[in-house]
Amino acid sequence: MDGVSFALGEGETLGLVGESGSGKSMTCLSIVRLVPRPAARIVGGAIGLDGEDLLVKSDSEMQRIRGRKVAMILQDPMSSLNPVFSIGMQMREPLAMYHGLRGASAVGRAAALLRSVRIPSPEARLRAFPHQLSGGMRQRVVGAMAIAGPPRLLIADEPTTSLDLTIQAQYLGLLKELQAQHRFSMIFVTHNLGIVARTCDRVAVMYAGRIVEMGPVRRLFTAPAHPYTRALLASIPRFGARRETLTAIAGQPPDLARLPGGCAFAPRCPDVMDRCRTEAPPETATVAGHTTRCWLHVPAA
Repeated sequence: MDGVSFALGEGETLGLVGESGSGKSMTCLSIVRLVPRPAARIVGGAIGLDGEDLLVKSDSEMQRIRGRKVAMILQDPMSSLNPVFSIGMQMREPLAMYHGLRGASAVGRAAALLRSVRIPSPEARLRAFPHQLSGGMRQRVVGAMAIAGPPRLLIADEPTTSLDLTIQAQYLGLLKELQAQHRFSMIFVTHNLGIVARTCDRVAVMYAGRIVEMGPVRRLFTAPAHPYTRALLASIPRFGARRETLTAIAGQPPDLARLPGGCAFAPRCPDVMDRCRTEAPPETATVAGHTTRCWLHVPAA
């Protein structure tokens, strides 16, 4: 990532959108300091949480912060759940770590967490193994483990990718209910702009490791400022619209190891100017709370 910066208020939901490889997941992994080493490293900046900078914390301090203050739901629950341990064993681990619960008290709390995410017969599910649950149930189990803290910040990295539309809608509604109950902030990573419209308060659009536009959801949908954002919105299929072909963004995302000079979107941009190919645009506010990185919105000197 390059110069990624945003703030998140209590109980607020920020959507991170963009094509694959734009830096969404790496941004989230950086927050919890789990970037893959040695291929990636954090070279500067600050990550503030409740007045503390996570970048100066030791590894042991971060182990206590992960899950308790910052929790993460991955897009594939099978990568989070160990297939050789029962759901109950995996649920009891964070409860012992965060709250010191063991024995019957841990079992009771684990069952209550599963019940809070609408899993029927939670006591029986605690004895089950991950492969014995449906994809939707596994995703709910991971969600229950994530709120065991409960955290101050929940990062949901494309948590609905493997769910069908009916279960997806139920799961999104459940996340919002849990957020209202526990007042945690949430970063929601997704490719689905429809989910952003229903779930998020603000949205940040990422391209080539940078946030190219950020603002309130309604403003971004009705008055997108960056050509990339407009292209993403135009590519959404519209119900009832008759088209022979779907709208697609021309070209391919750039290789992050060989970024072009100037604006990274310039080779694909329909509004490209000569300046775009040589100078990277600064962050510019179009209105209060809505920013973009595009020369079309930079005032003339």
